[in-house]
Amino acid sequence: MKKFVMILGIVAMFAVIAACAPVAQPAPAPQPTAAPAATTAPAATSAPAATTAPAAALVPVSLQLQWVPQSQFCGYYAALDKGFWKEEGLDVTIKPGAVEIVPQQVVETGGAEFGVAWVPKVLASIEGGANLVNVAQPFQRSATTEVSWKDSNITKPEDWKGKKVGTWGFGNEFELFAAMRKVGIDPNNTADVTIIQQPFDMSLLLNKELDAAQAMTYNEYAQVLEAVNPATGELYKPEDLNVISFEDVGTAMLQDGIFVRGDWIADAANQETAVKFLKGAFRGWMYCRDNFDDSVDIVLKYGTTLGRGHQAWMLNEINKLIWPSPLGIGVMDAAAFDRTAEIAQEFEVIKAAPKDGVYVTTYAQAAVDALKGMGQDVTGENYKPQTVEITKGGE
Repeated sequence: MKKFVMILGIVAMFAVIAACAPVAQPAPAPQPTAAPAATTAPAATSAPAATTAPAAALVPVSLQLQWVPQSQFCGYYAALDKGFWKEEGLDVTIKPGAVEIVPQQVVETGGAEFGVAWVPKVLASIEGGANLVNVAQPFQRSATTEVSWKDSNITKPEDWKGKKVGTWGFGNEFELFAAMRKVGIDPNNTADVTIIQQPFDMSLLLNKELDAAQAMTYNEYAQVLEAVNPATGELYKPEDLNVISFEDVGTAMLQDGIFVRGDWIADAANQETAVKFLKGAFRGWMYCRDNFDDSVDIVLKYGTTLGRGHQAWMLNEINKLIWPSPLGIGVMDAAAFDRTAEIAQEFEVIKAAPKDGVYVTTYAQAAVDALKGMGQDVTGENYKPQTVEITKGGE
């Protein structure tokens, strides 16, 4: 717990939480159902009270996140807090991320058995030589947008030409740059567009220092709505903004996937551990879907730096990215993967098409089947979002 607190103390220095979680380098993505591969080693953040297996028998594993504690990772904190992993015989440590932490590197070098990162980032890491395999894909949709003020008249990608357009970088720019190239804008040509390095907040947009800012639906977009409009003395409203969604533009890529090291998952004992880990994680995400208020409490308990209002908004938006999951939570949709890989290659995130085996569905499917056997709702077919009220400053 001391390690956990120390890590959070360091992370707090890195400003407002970015939606998309910063990862200094790209990471690879998954591919059609294939046979197992292998992954990593240990880590460091603990789990809850034991249930089934005696403490001495628990298998220690670690999960490296791509950002600090927040509702983006609610399912993992719920699995930890509610003892779902301990019921599977696992002692899981959650390692928070930070600007300088690249989950792909941590997993590749044995610092954690499991990692969470965007699929195109993992694909880029794989192309760079990392031996990584996506074993589950909880997020079914992209949450990335570019937000501008209504009076800017920026309503489509073509309107970014000649403008100051913000991005966090660190691999979070892939969807944006792909959208620019799709309409003939070269993000590397200042005669076409001026790319601005954003901090992980919306200060530059609020101060009108750029024309459009990168924002996740579950984080930075809400940060604008939580701010006071000096012209009215009231909070900004959705009608004050133009929002370009990369899902609508057609360059959306799969985001938070769970990956391991290829040689680790090749071991039969680790394959069993992977299924148990995914089973607990999926139960955590189902808990966040079905127990909204308590799930927000869980996130706050683990040290997030933003308030209850903001975390409630975030959890609601995150649930929309996961549910419904027609194939079962975490099971990779081959068509969605293919789209992600094609966009990544077409717009130069990766040079060549990913090889077979960069993702496998074996372990996620086994976890889903086990949960279905327990009578669990693994698809969320009838999922309905909450109605969340925006609060000043996200408090």
